[in-house]
Amino acid sequence: MKNQPLYKRLGFAWDGIKISWQTEKSFRFHVAATSFVILLLLVTRPAPLWWAILLLTCGLVLALELVNTAVEKLVDHLHPDLHPAIKITKDALAGAVLIASLIAVGVFAAFMGSLVGF
Repeated sequence: MKNQPLYKRLGFAWDGIKISWQTEKSFRFHVAATSFVILLLLVTRPAPLWWAILLLTCGLVLALELVNTAVEKLVDHLHPDLHPAIKITKDALAGAVLIASLIAVGVFAAFMGSLVGF
């Protein structure tokens, strides 16, 4: 699978995004939240720095959701039974997504505050 042409690698990436969309409610929620943020950016037309900060933050959350999905699918396949180490792994990944999401909410709050003059 190494050294595949770019179009194949992009296809693999798209397949990963599709499977996360199909199987993970939290990924769909975060895509919806990102879409809302993009729409708000298009409407409010803030300074480019706000675009960069908000899109980076949303992208981080989506990327972590994809990593979370990948690891969960892998460990469930390799060890379908409950195991303390697997629980720690899944919980830590969920925690990483939660922290990134809270940071995104904080950045969004700062952005909204900048719109109303806080």
